[in-house]
Amino acid sequence: MILSLKNKTLVFILLIYFSSIPFIKCQSPSKDCFETATDRPELYLPLLKNKNVIVAANQTSLLKNKKHLVDFLVENDIKIKSIFAPEHGFRGTADAGEHVKSGIDKKTGLPIVSLYGDNKKPKAEYLKGADVILFDIQDVGVRFYTYISTLSYIMEAAAENNIEVIVLDRPNPHDGYTDGPMMKNQWKSFIGLHNVPVVYGLTIGEYGKMVNGEKWLKNNVTAKYTLIPMLNYHKQKRYGVSDKPSPNLPNDKSINLYPSLCFFEGTQVSVGRGTDLPFQVYGSPWTKNFAYQFTPKPTEGAKDPFLNGKLCYGENLSQYSKDLRQLNLEWLLKSYKDYKNPQQDYFLKNLFFDKLAGSDELRKQMIAGKSEKEIRESWKNDLENFEKIRQKYIVYPN
Repeated sequence: MILSLKNKTLVFILLIYFSSIPFIKCQSPSKDCFETATDRPELYLPLLKNKNVIVAANQTSLLKNKKHLVDFLVENDIKIKSIFAPEHGFRGTADAGEHVKSGIDKKTGLPIVSLYGDNKKPKAEYLKGADVILFDIQDVGVRFYTYISTLSYIMEAAAENNIEVIVLDRPNPHDGYTDGPMMKNQWKSFIGLHNVPVVYGLTIGEYGKMVNGEKWLKNNVTAKYTLIPMLNYHKQKRYGVSDKPSPNLPNDKSINLYPSLCFFEGTQVSVGRGTDLPFQVYGSPWTKNFAYQFTPKPTEGAKDPFLNGKLCYGENLSQYSKDLRQLNLEWLLKSYKDYKNPQQDYFLKNLFFDKLAGSDELRKQMIAGKSEKEIRESWKNDLENFEKIRQKYIVYPN
């Protein structure tokens, strides 16, 4: 009896002791001891010392104290050769699709090379004398968001020129699940380079591992690739982003709705560019059965918005409370059924919709009157096959 009591007391003491260790270790400003890779300089600064470095970065490349990565590297005597800037530019103010020019960073005097415009893939001359390309850009985890394409082209050019790529990983706001139609070869473009679904459930660092491991780069080349991981990241948690990843994704709400609403960009329906609620509203002059009204007007990041100056009827989703973990096709299908304009088809003539969807199947399903359930069922086999690939490259708990 006494021995049993002593054992129970000992077990109780040990439980208290071991359960307190994570708590003691987590007495830091970081939420749940979470850190992006950028906030783990002890892992990447030694890899950059005495190297000539190109930094692929934009306005999201921030440490937790809001210091920009480029400034931090300069302070730590890292030799930066140049900066590679993606769509929207180094400071992230350019419109979607706007030609971004190269230039000079006023703060550091470093040359900025645009990788959005004429040269989406770095030319060999841009890489001359470089040892490492350090990549740190916040992705949103959606196939048609172009930062994964920029990473892929950087990896391809680096492989061809024997340069290492180091990726500082960041959270994916749509991590931990996959959804949507699969990209098919005929429709590949800069908004979809690889055969993946719309939502692919990998961080940008994991995505780069997949591109390398599956030999998706041109001529099956592979890059010397180093992933600097985050600390205590979990794929089912949502951590927010360091700064808005592009002008029309200003907050977590618009990012969460983005995979579902971006299909409208291939139609005669506005997604709120040129309003205070981009990717939180949708509407068209030809969907008049909807109650909500808005009129797109020029704004920073939408200098000439789609349907500029036209009264649109649609829906305001800014108060939509659900944290979406799958695509919602309800809004797209409702809008299509309500659209009435005999002079103009619902889908843009250039069939940009098909590039977004990854094939012409979704458009044809909508025209045929398929239900959301039927459409989702058609994705099932492709998603199951992709999951076998995805599982090989997961770094973090799922």
